[in-house]
Amino acid sequence: MMFYMMRVLLVVLMFSIGLSSCFGQTDSDTDSDGDLFKVPIAEDVVAGAERLDLLLPLLRSKEVGLVVNHSSLVGDVHLLDTLLALGISVDRIFALEHGFRGDADAGAHIQDSRDLTTGIPIISLYGSEKKPGPRQLDGLEVILFDIQDVGARFYTYISSMHYIMEAAAENGIKVIVTDRPNPNGFYVDGPVLDTEFRSFVGMHPVPVVHGMTVGEFALMIRGENWINQAAALELKVIPCLNYDHSMTYVLPVRPSPNLPNLRSILLYPSLCFFEGTNVSVGRGTELQFQLIGSPFYGRGDTVFTPVSMPGATHPPFINEECNGYSFSSQSIHEIAASRRLDLSHLIKMFEGFEPGNEFFLRNRFFDRLAGSDLLRKQILSGYNEEQIRESWQNDLKEFMNIRSQYLLYDDFQ
Repeated sequence: MMFYMMRVLLVVLMFSIGLSSCFGQTDSDTDSDGDLFKVPIAEDVVAGAERLDLLLPLLRSKEVGLVVNHSSLVGDVHLLDTLLALGISVDRIFALEHGFRGDADAGAHIQDSRDLTTGIPIISLYGSEKKPGPRQLDGLEVILFDIQDVGARFYTYISSMHYIMEAAAENGIKVIVTDRPNPNGFYVDGPVLDTEFRSFVGMHPVPVVHGMTVGEFALMIRGENWINQAAALELKVIPCLNYDHSMTYVLPVRPSPNLPNLRSILLYPSLCFFEGTNVSVGRGTELQFQLIGSPFYGRGDTVFTPVSMPGATHPPFINEECNGYSFSSQSIHEIAASRRLDLSHLIKMFEGFEPGNEFFLRNRFFDRLAGSDLLRKQILSGYNEEQIRESWQNDLKEFMNIRSQYLLYDDFQ
């Protein structure tokens, strides 16, 4: 334990004197010819949590709650351990979807527990309660949010942030967001959510790909009065250095169990729609969000069989053979260069579904992912991709005007 704490202190010292290392990695996330794709990778990024000279004065002598998971790193040391080594009083941890360690299945309820290393209580905000109550907040003066997001409306970390901000506003607690780059922050696209379809996989009237970091999104939530008592919330965002919205970003760790690499993260906004259909996105394989297929589809270029595995213990079509398509060898340059959602896969799978089998799930989860029932109705009516895209454009223009008020970094062109 003593050796570990000395290692934590050494890493903290390196950051405090400006020797922070680049998080961007390129290993398997390069084009097949070895060249990086044309959307540049952010290099020498300093995440908000690494800017200890700005962060520590805001936390000293305060009772602090952390909203963190496995992605909350300072170098290769967890933010919790970093703060404790520097004498910050961390009173409790709040756990979101996938849990504090980031290894729980998507949608799996997270239980209250304690951190085995420090004994600090862990309060679940992804179980029966998604918004902390006064009892769970009692005694806290600051809540620090440090979670790596991927820039899609249906990725639930921003929904949890909404509830945390609202609870903090109602209880007079300051919120600090230590920002991290958005790997899908180099474009904006998709239908804007109709608030009649508001759910935990889409709470705000923003497009599927919003092109904002969590820090910028937090400013928008407060500025647009999307939470109760928004004006009362004291909010501080500590921005990244060496990042802007022309860039993507190779994450140092996977942000959730089924997004294993940059390719899957870039494909995620387009492929996640399939979670509302009878089509697998590769959960239960080693190519999560790099495959699509179904037992009810007779075409394609690949066959795979989902199995139970960590992070996907009960994947759709477990132990069933699925026909479909693989994108695992697709150039990342090709995926990123279009700077748009790709609906062609969705339309192709729908058109090729075997007769007598339902494509859309009966629970209408697809509508919650899409933000309304319009996309589903357009596909059923035989709209092509460009017709569908045209129906988004006016709402996107309005959103872009709102978004511009909250940006902390230079925007893409």
